[in-house]
Amino acid sequence: MPSNGTFWDKMSRRAWRLDAQELCAQARKRTGLQDFGEPSIEPALTILTKSLEDEANLHPLGRLFMRIHLKDILDARLRMAKQFKLQADALADQPIRSPIFITGMPRSGSTFLHELLVQDSALRAPRVWEVMSPASAAQPDKGWRDLRVWQTAWDLWWFRRLAPQMDTVYPMRARTPQECIVMHSYTFLSEEFLCTCRLPAYHAFLRSSDLSPAYAWEKRFLQFLQSSRPGARWILKSPDHVRSLEALFAVFPDALIVQTHRSPLDTLRSAIHLTEVLHRFYTRPPSREWIAETEAKSLAGRMERLIRFRDQHPELANRFVDVNYSDLVADPLNVVRRIYRQFKMPLSDGAIERMSRLAEGRSAYKGRRSAPTLGEVGLNPSAQVKMFSEYCRRFGLPSGSAGATSRPG
Repeated sequence: MPSNGTFWDKMSRRAWRLDAQELCAQARKRTGLQDFGEPSIEPALTILTKSLEDEANLHPLGRLFMRIHLKDILDARLRMAKQFKLQADALADQPIRSPIFITGMPRSGSTFLHELLVQDSALRAPRVWEVMSPASAAQPDKGWRDLRVWQTAWDLWWFRRLAPQMDTVYPMRARTPQECIVMHSYTFLSEEFLCTCRLPAYHAFLRSSDLSPAYAWEKRFLQFLQSSRPGARWILKSPDHVRSLEALFAVFPDALIVQTHRSPLDTLRSAIHLTEVLHRFYTRPPSREWIAETEAKSLAGRMERLIRFRDQHPELANRFVDVNYSDLVADPLNVVRRIYRQFKMPLSDGAIERMSRLAEGRSAYKGRRSAPTLGEVGLNPSAQVKMFSEYCRRFGLPSGSAGATSRPG
């Protein structure tokens, strides 16, 4: 339950109340704009803000950061709605052809793979600065002189000062590729909010919602981004797409999927650590045991849903390519070549050279060994092995993990 008793809690609640109507009114006053466009931000915004107020147990600084975040989203949404309306006909003529989505197990090398594939100039990913400054992002990056990029870099620098652990679990820079769930945040139908806070009411709402509007927004945003630079194919990424493949294919019917895999116990350890770091930034987090149990159930549910979707849609079998984390770490270029063969895409010598340089220069996950063992968080590794047995059998993964009960050396 929220901790409301301290002086600073009471003061921060009064100063930085999270109320949907008040936040929207202030955004309209700041921007001079009225129309948030489609899809509607309600009831999602009201349910989210009420859940943040009643259930998240935000600490005062986290409340301030969340209010600033919601303010930025609403301001950007108003400006984007204006842009979309002004360019409606032009955007409708912008095709999104066979976009590639990377999804699957979280913490399974998908970020590295995303960065690797975007070295191909024939592929394009939304960059962090573009998603943080969406209304002006259709204009190309101007290099070191671009104030939009510098502003994003400055904001991220401050974020790293305030949450130094984040850089060890999820490094992010102004020009690195950004995840789809951050684009979805502009609809308030996004897993992003569940990653940062305990929000039971919002969680129940999101699980029962049709997420097609979030994907329709993402499509329009991609059309907006490419309106001044058409040609490249989109390479997109989020582990959370496994929850909404039906909505994804409804909006992007010719989508291609790269599904990443990793030993579930290794993934679970890493996911618990990431969730702890994210929650601590905004809230007084629940116990590590609660986080561990919640992550285990969530991960098992994702994989069950993904297996069920693939079984129900055999006609999409050739749209999926499976990538194991161990293969990606051992020989990333071999994995890349296999993806390109599966999807019948040309792979240039220049792209291979740039990918090779990235792979050689990247210290992927080096030194990130602070994730707890499953025993330390009260989980029984044997029970988790059983929980994920069908997933491991289906995709040929080891069911155990050297790090499940002891720390790696």
